[in-house]
Amino acid sequence: MLDFARKLFGQKSEPAGFVFSRPLVAIQSDDWGRLGMRDREGYEWLRSRGIKLGEHPYDLYSFETGEDVAAVGSVLSRHHDSAGRPPCMVMSFCTANLDFKKMKAHGYKRIELLPLAEGLPGAWSRPGLLEAYRAGIGDGLFYPAMHGLTHFCPVAIENILAKGGERAELLRLFWEAETPYIYWRMPWVGYEYWNPEKPRAGFLPAEVQQLQIRKASECFSALFGISPVSACAPGYFANRDTHRGWSQVGIRVAQSGTGSGLNAPYIDAMGILHLHRTIDLEPSHRELEVDKYLQIAGNCFARGLPVIISTHAINFHSTLKDFRTTTLAALDSLLTALEAKYPELLYVHDQDLYAIVTEGAFRSRDERVTVSAKRQEWKARVAHQGAL
Repeated sequence: MLDFARKLFGQKSEPAGFVFSRPLVAIQSDDWGRLGMRDREGYEWLRSRGIKLGEHPYDLYSFETGEDVAAVGSVLSRHHDSAGRPPCMVMSFCTANLDFKKMKAHGYKRIELLPLAEGLPGAWSRPGLLEAYRAGIGDGLFYPAMHGLTHFCPVAIENILAKGGERAELLRLFWEAETPYIYWRMPWVGYEYWNPEKPRAGFLPAEVQQLQIRKASECFSALFGISPVSACAPGYFANRDTHRGWSQVGIRVAQSGTGSGLNAPYIDAMGILHLHRTIDLEPSHRELEVDKYLQIAGNCFARGLPVIISTHAINFHSTLKDFRTTTLAALDSLLTALEAKYPELLYVHDQDLYAIVTEGAFRSRDERVTVSAKRQEWKARVAHQGAL
């Protein structure tokens, strides 16, 4: 049926996927560097203006602290694979945030951005945060990837501001509290490359996407001193124009979310390796199910697929609610269980996986670790769980 549909609509079949000779485990995490609720003061200010908060975990999404990031690194450093290397979390960063001070000076009539490399806007403060990111990267515990310039769709916001009305007033209220938005309350802000509403609903034009991607890449390089190699589109909304734009700035790995079953990694015509996540580790939203996750891992390894754990930054926040303690305990338990059941596993990050499929090995410290990867036609789709 799927092949028939592809023929009917002129779609090409998916390329042959890669299967691997060793059990591989990666961790991919989104939304780092993205501002949410500005601490307790901003939370109470919005409540005093009639915004009912606390109904959803993302009402309590704020921003990571240096201590939050260091705590993640501490847990990861206690684990090691069969080569003696710790797990390395791929952290996808939004590389700029709204510059509330500049926007206020213009009456909140247009978007102004402040690159993360230049600090945080307004009254936001996170002492030692950038140093914590960089320390974890230097220790091999974190691997930075590009999430985007912003998380929301700039065209959607511009349309709302131009139209005025209730939505525009709600945005300005949140911006007065130095909070960008809360997505579950405002899905009309869309995702960076995707506008949810008319007059031009759908993916943004290629030239607009390319401009956003180029700016995000420049801000990423200013923050980390390197160009991005891996990217994950906000909301996982990406199309060929997105991939082409990524390719032009040197992206070689595209991350996708869970929800479509087990999918083999593959390389597309632009030379980008596509990776699909397999396990949602989201203690802020649901309880840890170690036995279920081990079953999914077993299904992956039996098919030669990597296990890619998906988790979001909110799970490691502690400012408005301590999500961090529960999440770190859950992550520790899951990694311990995987290491006990699969002692030969290797922890990898996105660039390692790209090296494996293109070179047959990756670098671990000063050693070359060989892992064979072979292409095979991939038709199996094993449904397991939906995306967050």
